[in-house]
Amino acid sequence: MPPPVFRFAPSPNGYLHLGHAFSALLNADLARQSGGRFLLRIEDIDPARCRAEFEDAIDQDLGWLGLSWEKPVRRQSEHLAEYRDALKKLTALGLVYPAFESRAEIARLIRLKGAEAPWPRDPDGAPLYPGTARALLSEERTRLLQSGAPYALRLDMAAACARVGEANWVEHGEGPDGETGTVTADPAAWGDVIIARKETPTSYHLAVVVDDALQGVTEVVRGQDLFWSTSVHRLLQQLLGLPQPAYRHHRLIRDAAGQKLSKSTEATGLRELRAAGMTPAEIRRRVGLA
Repeated sequence: MPPPVFRFAPSPNGYLHLGHAFSALLNADLARQSGGRFLLRIEDIDPARCRAEFEDAIDQDLGWLGLSWEKPVRRQSEHLAEYRDALKKLTALGLVYPAFESRAEIARLIRLKGAEAPWPRDPDGAPLYPGTARALLSEERTRLLQSGAPYALRLDMAAACARVGEANWVEHGEGPDGETGTVTADPAAWGDVIIARKETPTSYHLAVVVDDALQGVTEVVRGQDLFWSTSVHRLLQQLLGLPQPAYRHHRLIRDAAGQKLSKSTEATGLRELRAAGMTPAEIRRRVGLA
């Protein structure tokens, strides 16, 4: 049997914090304990937010924690052709359509529809896309594409689910409500998710399943905030004929108010803790891995 393969896959759009340290250390620990491999993947498909200085900081922070990983590191921005190939397969199945509405237009549609009854939301709490672009006449769709209008490529979720049928995964950790063991996937809860954009031939959902398959990742160990995203990932794996890794979702590191640590809320970075004199051993104790 080949050794298990673990990965830590941060986005270089900010500095790593204690939550990232916990996930990286846990993956590395599990890889070492099982005689497996530990990979670092840089998820940098968003050129507007990802910066080289943040990638350099990731390397410095993980090295300071005492971690080592296989080289070369996979950077998503260097593999767009592979995502295009996967997107073409989904398109050939008739499961992808362009949606031309802006965020403001989508919000207006949701307000109008929500006036009649509460509008459904995805597991992250965001309103589901109304699906209006699915009904565009082919002539109008062609006209908009030829005009150069911006668009997002969405997965026709109802058609995709009908094609695959029921999907599930075996959870070796636990979800936010204690879910473990065999979990029934519910990709429909996410509605018609974005899987690519006009300027970028992928999204997080599409890229992560392609990357895991191409890198031979067998163990996906990540935070509980991504637990229900696994439903979309299992759907895409089945549609694309990709292998299913084992999943283990772990607890989140939270602040004093009980909120998960986040780059967007400027959680204290590892580099700041290092500058304040904290040691790698103290980081391990602080995240519960001593």
